[in-house]
Amino acid sequence: MQSGKQTRAEIHAANLSDAAGLVHGTGGILVHFLYVGIAGQEFHKICFSASSTLDKISSMKSHRAWQGIRLKKSLAVFSDEEPERSVTLPASWEPAAAAALAVLAPGSGPVHIVEAAERWVAPIARSAAGIGLDASIGERLHRLLCMRRGAPCAEIWQAQTCSLPGFVLNLPAFWVPGEGLDVTGLAEAAGLATTALALAFPQAGRIGVGFADFAGLLARLGIPYDSESAGALAAGLAALLWARSRIASAHLRERQGEIAEQRRVSAFPPAPPPATPLPELDATIRAAWSEVIAAGVPRHFATTALFVPGPVEALLGVETGGIAPAFSPLNEEGKLTRWAEAWLAAQGLSAETALALEIAGRSVFPPPVPLRAQLAVYDAVAPFFASMPPKPEEFVAIAPAASLPPRRRGYTQRISVGGHTLFLRTGEYEDGRLGEISLTLTKASASFRALLDAFAQAVSIGLQHGIDLAVFVEAFAFTRFAPSGKVEGDPAVERATSIIDYVFRHLAVNFLGRTILPAEEEAADTVGEGANEAEPLLPMALPHSASPRARRRALRVIEK
Repeated sequence: MQSGKQTRAEIHAANLSDAAGLVHGTGGILVHFLYVGIAGQEFHKICFSASSTLDKISSMKSHRAWQGIRLKKSLAVFSDEEPERSVTLPASWEPAAAAALAVLAPGSGPVHIVEAAERWVAPIARSAAGIGLDASIGERLHRLLCMRRGAPCAEIWQAQTCSLPGFVLNLPAFWVPGEGLDVTGLAEAAGLATTALALAFPQAGRIGVGFADFAGLLARLGIPYDSESAGALAAGLAALLWARSRIASAHLRERQGEIAEQRRVSAFPPAPPPATPLPELDATIRAAWSEVIAAGVPRHFATTALFVPGPVEALLGVETGGIAPAFSPLNEEGKLTRWAEAWLAAQGLSAETALALEIAGRSVFPPPVPLRAQLAVYDAVAPFFASMPPKPEEFVAIAPAASLPPRRRGYTQRISVGGHTLFLRTGEYEDGRLGEISLTLTKASASFRALLDAFAQAVSIGLQHGIDLAVFVEAFAFTRFAPSGKVEGDPAVERATSIIDYVFRHLAVNFLGRTILPAEEEAADTVGEGANEAEPLLPMALPHSASPRARRRALRVIEK
């Protein structure tokens, strides 16, 4: 997430709207939402403007972690329908972080990073004091956030309930220039995060401490993602998190007691890798593994997890979620990502030298990461995480477009449905296959005509990329909205539940040799939902007849 323009430019942060969807990477891979660089995602359109005011924390002197840090006051707009929100955070943080804080902090008024953090830190600190834990836990949590090393899930920021409380550790933030990975700091952060989650959700039997931007750490080490070293490092980091979080959970059991419904304890994962690229990590893992046995039974059934990237990762400046590889050295503005800069630094190259080499035809960045390498890293860490998104899947490439001939056959069908005239035009390949359609509805608003035209173009693109017409027929036959009713001008289709219904039943007759029996008459209600489907059901009641959507699933097709 690189810094954007400072003048009401749209900026992009992590994708919340399609967390359960799929996104495309490069190199012929379709990657799950976890496996994508956060800088390439968009969860809301956010306008951003920055003031030139730079402040120092003065009213938060009790939090030494933030003292002396220059702050920037910005205006972030969560959506076009909501007013601008004043956001104050460190001046060195990206605009995407301001947008993320606007999302994380509850309410709609001004938000200050220290005040927003204190809202969730203070209750944790009070709970810690109540059971006799270290009084510095609040200050340590502030420092972790201030250094952008870690932050809890959005539910903790917003004081909401959560099925799996989570805490994300930003791996590149533990890299100390000139010294390497702060393994001790990472181990301590894992224990601190476990304690914070346990105090924030004392009745939760499952919590999740995880990490993000593994690709960024690999770049700083100069290790290609597609290597045995990458898999060993990923497994070692996951093993360290598992061990330190389990130790912290066992210590909390002595103070908080046992959770009644979580008496069963998960089995030990396999032994960590015998060696990683970092000897200091190996020594820390061995020490933690021995301490796990001495610590005894943990309080929680599960303590580690990998999560779908969201606003917390954006606040921390994470570029890739979890164990995802980096897919491009450039961000949306055409500038080098921090991953790319770190990779060049590890290779001893400046940006100018890299550009010269690229112009000369020599690639300075690793090739696209194959699916095999992603699966290898996934399998390496999976034993140490109780919860993970599904594995990335190989992208089934869409067939190349088969261009229609410049002069092609086709016909124009004119019909009337419910008093509205429709012109359906077709374009065919030389072998008679349907390759394109266009739709013109005479009595319609400009907006509806534009939508209908865009729909026809989308169907045409699908047909030209090899999608079977039968797939479209199955999807859109009996779609229900006005105009509908008796069809005039086409004896093959006597009635239609909508314009779209007519189009695809007509195409089924003329290009697939199929006749789809008409649906029984029913008043139009909403797109895809008839009047029966809108009726409320009493408890334990069943619908008295099948809904239009149910009839579509069971539509009968007759071959000519």
